[in-house]
Amino acid sequence: MKRPVFGLSTVCGVFIVWTLFSGPLGSSYPLEGGTDSPKFRFVDEFDQFKFRFNWHNMSCAVCKAIFATVDIALLSDSNMERVAHVLGEACVRLHLADPLVCREITELFRNDVIRALQESVLWPSEACGLLVGPTCGHFDIYAPWNVSLPRVPKPPVKPPTPPKLGSPQNRILFLTDIHWDAEYSEGSLIDCKLPLCCRNDSGRASWKHTGAGYWGTYGKCDLPLRTIENLLQNLAKSGPWDWVYWTGDIPAHNVWSQTRSQQLNELITITRLIRKYLGPNVTVYPAVGNHESTPVNSFPPPFVHGNRSSSWLYDTMAEEWAPWLPKDALETIRRGGFYTAEVQRGLRVVSLNMNFCARENYWLLVNSTDPADQLQWLIHILQESENKGEKPDLTKALSVSTDLSQVHIIGHIPPGLCLSNWSWNYYHIVNRYESTITGQFFGHTHVDEFQMFYDEDTLTRPLSVAFIAPSVTTYINLNPGYRVYYVDGNYPGSSRMVLDHETFILNLTLANNQPSKPDPNPSWTLLYRASKAYGLSTLFPSDMDALIKLMKNDDRVFQRFWYLFHKGHVSKPCADTCKTSLICLLHSGRYDLISQCGVLHGDKHSVRKTIC
Repeated sequence: MKRPVFGLSTVCGVFIVWTLFSGPLGSSYPLEGGTDSPKFRFVDEFDQFKFRFNWHNMSCAVCKAIFATVDIALLSDSNMERVAHVLGEACVRLHLADPLVCREITELFRNDVIRALQESVLWPSEACGLLVGPTCGHFDIYAPWNVSLPRVPKPPVKPPTPPKLGSPQNRILFLTDIHWDAEYSEGSLIDCKLPLCCRNDSGRASWKHTGAGYWGTYGKCDLPLRTIENLLQNLAKSGPWDWVYWTGDIPAHNVWSQTRSQQLNELITITRLIRKYLGPNVTVYPAVGNHESTPVNSFPPPFVHGNRSSSWLYDTMAEEWAPWLPKDALETIRRGGFYTAEVQRGLRVVSLNMNFCARENYWLLVNSTDPADQLQWLIHILQESENKGEKPDLTKALSVSTDLSQVHIIGHIPPGLCLSNWSWNYYHIVNRYESTITGQFFGHTHVDEFQMFYDEDTLTRPLSVAFIAPSVTTYINLNPGYRVYYVDGNYPGSSRMVLDHETFILNLTLANNQPSKPDPNPSWTLLYRASKAYGLSTLFPSDMDALIKLMKNDDRVFQRFWYLFHKGHVSKPCADTCKTSLICLLHSGRYDLISQCGVLHGDKHSVRKTIC
């Protein structure tokens, strides 16, 4: 029997949390840590936007009574207009955003969100657990589920060894979170009343205040197209690149006023600019970000058909990315926004659609069990790659190859920020195929960090690292940046693992004022090289685990990490609870481990959120 639908959790809870909180904000961390509070400082970012979300002031009993009553309205399609009106008015009266934003975002989201919740399985206690807190109900509403692993023994694990001096390396360009704002306006207000500023509708800065800069701005602002083109021009000169990983989020954070045609135009424009500047001989492997769709985070699984499906987006991606990808990859993109492709002999990339694990994807309320069978498909790819290492290599006279065919995984949202069951299954897959998965690369948080994976039995042996690269965009209060990975190269016995990485930035203070006007040819400069900054020989899992231990014991190393975490633009130190929390999060490649970081400090509301 289908459980009763719980509607107003959408109305002012799931709807507003998932649209306003997950849409406009740009980082899952606080940009500036404090030392005077026992809580994680995640709410600091919310305060910047003056959303003043007040659900925690409501009692559990009132929450359940109100929502259970109003839920009846969603049992009839004829009430959708009335419910949508309630959505907009609640947003305005709770001062969650500017009235214009409230009403426009209600209009944009209402049909899809209400339809998804009409088909969902939420109980009042579950939604109030989300809104009021875990004392009112269980937050993770989804029933446990498990992927099926083949009954093939896991091969013996051989710890990776550093390559010999002079061994080939691959130099991989990594781009993520471009967030182009077509309405960016030099001289506009940086601190406006809307969730995104530095735009035509932000108002003009007065003589008392500095306006938006020519190349970009520190604040809640995205980037003008000229900065993105300047980046690509510089990247063309900084090559050669063996290949490129590009993990999505093309549009700006004006999530309340986006249309499908605008989203597609931005996808097409940036894709073609990348191809124009990097040239036809550089292969780019893209991944789908959560901002590519509109409404933001709206990624229905393949069982949703017609106008509400994602075919409008996936079909255009397949067309635009066709010069880079094989035909079979385009087929799975059209179906679910994910694919695999052979990069070099012995190395394969898997691009996951991480929106199928996202807490903000309200379509997963209908069914969150391995959407699009993506994880089961991933297991198939990994098992095939593992099998290839056991087959005879006919190019070597009667010899048998002992090298596994290795896999890099790319995606937008880091796995530790996913729904707990999805995250647990992914962690389980990484454990099983640790000898095959030799690199994980993500974005989304806009800052420079990583998440560790350990053996499931003891959670002590490091076996994989999910590298999380900083954003191209400035959102929020950051320098623009990009990442370069150095990976063990194409030769027999290569580990194909990350050996080192570099982060480059555009220093906006210098770029916008040289000496009193913008620099016409700004420099994208090296911020740091990981091996030099932290004294590491490689970036293998054991090295990154040792780095975490070093940061615990040597505050100078941690404060260096904190500075680089923000791409060289941070105004407050991170100590005490801030430091302990961040180190805990670096350990946690699985959502349930991240949730324990808050419990350690007696703060059950401080679970790290995906809010880009």
